[in-house]
Amino acid sequence: MAAGDHEQRSQRTRGGAVATHSYEWPRPAVTVDLIVLRGSQILLIQRDREPFAGRWALPGGFVDEGEDLETAARRELLEETGLKAGTLRQFRAFGDPGRDPRGWTIAIAFVSEDTPGEPQAGDDAREARWFDQHALPSLAFDHDLIVQAALASLD
Repeated sequence: MAAGDHEQRSQRTRGGAVATHSYEWPRPAVTVDLIVLRGSQILLIQRDREPFAGRWALPGGFVDEGEDLETAARRELLEETGLKAGTLRQFRAFGDPGRDPRGWTIAIAFVSEDTPGEPQAGDDAREARWFDQHALPSLAFDHDLIVQAALASLD
């Protein structure tokens, strides 16, 4: 983008009106990641798509345009595991510019300790299952860091 050029963006406001904004600055994509705990176990999905196809990761994904963060977290968990989230607590944001090889993303992490049911893989998850939090596989993206931070915050 040349100096002085502005990118035009349209966005729906809470009332449904279309608001148009111009910004010169690049913006990251926003994702949600879920740390779903059951006792000493944590729910992981095995990714079916690149990047990191075949690697284990936290359930999560991109926030849709105009979507609330908690709504996105509940949608992603349901799509990837078939589980309806219990209580969700927004935990922390993770924004290292190199955290996702697809581009600059900021992840908002949520914690749930009361999500009922057994997972069934869906959407872009090859498999979904519980792991002992003390014997986790190496995780995709920066999910090792997210899990460590979440578990430390619960101690």
